[in-house]
Amino acid sequence: MKVLLWISLFIVPIFATDVYENLSLDSAIKILKEKNLEVSVARFDEQIKEFEHEIAKSYNYGKLDFVQIAMRSNDAGNVFGFKLQSREATFGDFGFADFLSPPPGTTNILEVQPYDLNYPKARNHFQSKLQYQLPIYVGGKLEQYGKITKALQKMSVLDTQKILNEKLFQLKKSFYDIYLLDTYIHNLSIINKNMNKLENMASSMIEEGYAKKVDLLEVQAKRANITRMLHQADANKKLVYHFVSFLLNSKVKSIQGSVDEIRYKKYKIDTILNRNIDIKKAKQGLDITKMAIELSKSSNLPEIGAFAEYSSADNTFLGNFSDHDAYTVGLQFKWNIFSGGASSNSIQKARVENLKVQQQVELAKKGITLKVDKINTEIKSYDFDIDSLKKEIELTRTIYQNYLGRYQEKLVSINDVIIKQSLEIQKILELNKIQNDRSSKILELEKIANGEEI
Repeated sequence: MKVLLWISLFIVPIFATDVYENLSLDSAIKILKEKNLEVSVARFDEQIKEFEHEIAKSYNYGKLDFVQIAMRSNDAGNVFGFKLQSREATFGDFGFADFLSPPPGTTNILEVQPYDLNYPKARNHFQSKLQYQLPIYVGGKLEQYGKITKALQKMSVLDTQKILNEKLFQLKKSFYDIYLLDTYIHNLSIINKNMNKLENMASSMIEEGYAKKVDLLEVQAKRANITRMLHQADANKKLVYHFVSFLLNSKVKSIQGSVDEIRYKKYKIDTILNRNIDIKKAKQGLDITKMAIELSKSSNLPEIGAFAEYSSADNTFLGNFSDHDAYTVGLQFKWNIFSGGASSNSIQKARVENLKVQQQVELAKKGITLKVDKINTEIKSYDFDIDSLKKEIELTRTIYQNYLGRYQEKLVSINDVIIKQSLEIQKILELNKIQNDRSSKILELEKIANGEEI
């Protein structure tokens, strides 16, 4: 959190364009959903997964390629093949010239090496063809690939929701941090005013000879400490504003609203388990492992594919296209008979993975249940502590006022008054910490329940 705060000090002033004042929490939530950079990146991931799903679906429609070949060769096999493909082969290409007029002294015509066949002239070859390949049946692989990529796309949507929930948690927590800091600063300001009164009282009593200079110095030292605490609280508040600006990718100068305690909304455990993002992801992962089992089984099934090609060849580009055209069509049947046990082991592996994920889903449910019970117990404890501390602060403030009057009557020392003042400060610090912890737990519970209610 501290690292993000410091990063936001430098990033937001550079990139932020919009400036907001008196921003409400509801408006901030809308801005976060639209402009938060991490959420935007996650949505790009969603689009990538969607395209991957569309790619997987496209395999069902086969593949059509246009292939253009341009070659030149004097290799005997190539030249002869070129002429056959362009339907221009002649008897002369077979070396019939040497067969009809064999070299002098030839005793066995079958041993003559025809020159025209073995040493042909170099030839250009241009072949244009369309090739179409269609998977007719592949054992259900393409169907399972489509299902898996769709499930992964849904998983990416859950990932985006999880990131959004985390950013909403951070945003709301920051707003309540500011609210609590305002309350904390207000209480410190009251104490600071009281210290001003005490300082003036001490000064007057020194002039009248009823107090010593050391009394004034003690009051001034205590007041300096309170001033330091106020300055620190104000600096923390500025840091939180920087972090809010970072979350919204906009400059936020001030917010509106105030609250002493965040509202505690109770969720039924069944509601939480049905809405929790991590459990949804675990269930989605479980569905994917079931698809993986079916995908593994497809390795034992036959595959059937169709092929079609239309082409034309010539020694010039697109020359005599219709005269030299040709087609090829066919089917291919392939069935794996033996793979050394790889297929059966793949199926067993997929089944074990499925069993493991089933246990992980149950473990996630039990873990979430335990965490929710723990948070609810902590919140109840915080509620009790907050009620108690508020009463203690009221009591310490009353006691301080009493000691202030007694000091004025010279019945107690200035040190006694400062001690009572310190007790009030201590209680205020405790209250601020517990209120902060309580708001964190309530917002954490809301995040676990995948709820946006405040």
